[in-house]
Amino acid sequence: MTLTEADVNFKIATLVVQKLTKLGYQVDLLNEFDTRLNGYRAVALLSIHNDSCQYINPEATGFKVAAALDTRDANRASRLLACMIDRYHRATGLPFHDNSITPDMTSYHAFSEIDPNTIAAIIETGFLNLDQEILTQHTDQVADGVVNGILCFINNENIEPTPVPTNTP
Repeated sequence: MTLTEADVNFKIATLVVQKLTKLGYQVDLLNEFDTRLNGYRAVALLSIHNDSCQYINPEATGFKVAAALDTRDANRASRLLACMIDRYHRATGLPFHDNSITPDMTSYHAFSEIDPNTIAAIIETGFLNLDQEILTQHTDQVADGVVNGILCFINNENIEPTPVPTNTP
């Protein structure tokens, strides 16, 4: 069986929807090119993706999150971003791969279709090559990281500052 990004994305997104729905939230599972995106209004929109299945180098592991560049509320967008990074890292243990966030993420095409008051972000939950095991064998853990990030944002939960390592003699 061939592993595809679309299949992994769908499995993660379906679990996220199930978990949030079970908690009482109204959640829509949208396709990448979905007519419902036109003017879509919600507390938040999170586009779930995975990175390359090709071996790039040993550093091509971890996740990426980017908030929509063109947003009416930069503070809330920053908050969604911080919540997703913090809670996803805690749930999965994957490192935040911030040095490879591209304009394709911050200006993701769906962001221009939604209502400008909807806070939006995109997450690459991991690299399909080096992170394949967690993405395919521990999908519940991945979905929990996404759900926890969304709940952090919705519930305005505290985010602990990321500890900065210090060099001690």
